[in-house]
Amino acid sequence: MTVHFIGAGPGAADLITVRGRDLLARCPVCLYAGSIVSRDLLAYCPDNARLVDTAPMSLDEIEAEYAAAHDAGQDVARLHSGDLSVFSAVAEQMRRLAARNIPYTLTPGVPAFAAAAAALHRELTVPEVAQSVVLTRVPGRASAMPEGESLAAFAATGATLAIHLAIHALDTVVETLTPFYGADCPVAVVAHASQKQEKILRGTLGNICATLADDPIERTAMILVGRALAPEDFRESALYDADYRRRFRGGSA
Repeated sequence: MTVHFIGAGPGAADLITVRGRDLLARCPVCLYAGSIVSRDLLAYCPDNARLVDTAPMSLDEIEAEYAAAHDAGQDVARLHSGDLSVFSAVAEQMRRLAARNIPYTLTPGVPAFAAAAAALHRELTVPEVAQSVVLTRVPGRASAMPEGESLAAFAATGATLAIHLAIHALDTVVETLTPFYGADCPVAVVAHASQKQEKILRGTLGNICATLADDPIERTAMILVGRALAPEDFRESALYDADYRRRFRGGSA
């Protein structure tokens, strides 16, 4: 018996990995975060699978489901939104499984920030504009931010910021970032990336709050901030330059 943690991707059922889909198809038990994971993904589960929505459950209750499946010798597919490596609350589940000697695997998924960038038709790293992407959030009820991991500290780098779980604090985000990026810095808010109800609001740090007030987004959304979102002029990467020497292509310099 094994618990398979699966990154469900950003929402669209066809953006789950092939490995994740195949695991869903063969596990007799599926635990899924029903508040944020699309139920369309459950179509990949066996017809007689036990489907458990973990949205109203505590960690103790989720652990009990794992223990019961272990006792019954049944593999479990555990669906989490996006990718498992960030903001997934998987770490504490793995710790409890390890304490019970229950084996588990992790299958990565398409992260929300990547789906948001695709929806915007943007690359988040642009030569000599931004070459780093910071994945972060703001303090919330679930957990505080560690000392040193402030928006201001990340903004000082000039990197593209992908801010999760912060739509409720947009005013604070704008107030914090404007001194570093300027009021004219591009901003995009993407909700439900890759899904039918996908919604995109574009603006700048100077006007995004007013834009959102006219067209509210009240639930989970990605806030992207940085000059790479609307580069006015940038040098092309040397990667495909005719004179750039590399292993698979010669060049003059």
